[in-house]
Formats: sequence, C-alpha cells, structure tokens
Amino acid sequence: MYSKSYPKTIAIVKASWHGPTVDAFARSCRENLEHSEVPLLVSEYEVAGVVEIPLFCQKLIDRSNPDLIVVVGLIADHGVYRHDFVASGVMDAVMTLQMQTGTPIIYGILTPQDFMSEGREAFFLEHFVIKGKEAATASLKTLENEVLLAEMSR
Repeated sequence: MYSKSYPKTIAIVKASWHGPTVDAFARSCRENLEHSEVPLLVSEYEVAGVVEIPLFCQKLIDRSNPDLIVVVGLIADHGVYRHDFVASGVMDAVMTLQMQTGTPIIYGILTPQDFMSEGREAFFLEHFVIKGKEAATASLKTLENEVLLAEMSR
C-alpha cells in the first residue's frame, strides 16, 4: 500500500515552558502517529520556549531534512508581557520557514485565553491531548498530500 518513499520522518519540536500541558499535546500527537498504519519515524526535540522554535526548525531542516515538523507550545497571557507580539512573531517565522523550505509544519503553538484562572490549567491539559490527536491527523493528511503532489510531478 505504501510506496518506496516510506517511512516518512516526522519531528516534533516542543517548547519547555508550561511543560505538563505542552507535553500532553506532544505525547498525544506522538502516540497517535505511532499507532497509525503509516510507516513513520518520529523524533522529539525540546527547546527552551516558543521563540526558539523557528530557528531550531530551520537548523533541523538544514541538517536532517524531516518530511514534516509539528511545532508545539503554549503562549499564555499573563497580563504582563505582550503575548500577542510573541504569538505573531513566532507564527510569521514558522510560516516563512515553511514557505521557504517546502517542509510542511503543523502549527500546534496555542494561545489560550484565560489560562491562568483557577481550574483552567486542568482544562487545557485535557484540551491539549485532543489537539495533539488533531495534529497527528493533520500530519498524516499532509504526508498523504505530499505523496500525491510528488506523483503529479512525475
């Protein structure tokens, strides 16, 4: 069923800030990818924060050329820092990298509202498990589309 172009390589790059919540996403994504019927090689990397993700991904693409990258992080509005600037800057950098390199990047850097209220951390922990599963599904569909596009160019 799968062509000679498999197994595909997927890199999950996650930020360490808000570790338990971000780990829930990454773990869910990885488990769903590894339990799929698609032959995959999944690697996981951790960087300090979301701002470090674009540069790390660029270097990862230059050195190991993964077929797809999933980026994972959480940008919380703590009421002190300009989280909107961080979110915009990281999104722009990741999108630019994706377009310049042709490497698909599934964006799982979430900016939840009201993350700091009582009980919300537990809610988002569960929510990030769902989002990890969705990222795995998006990854598999994207890889399928990449194969389709490659076959069109033959």
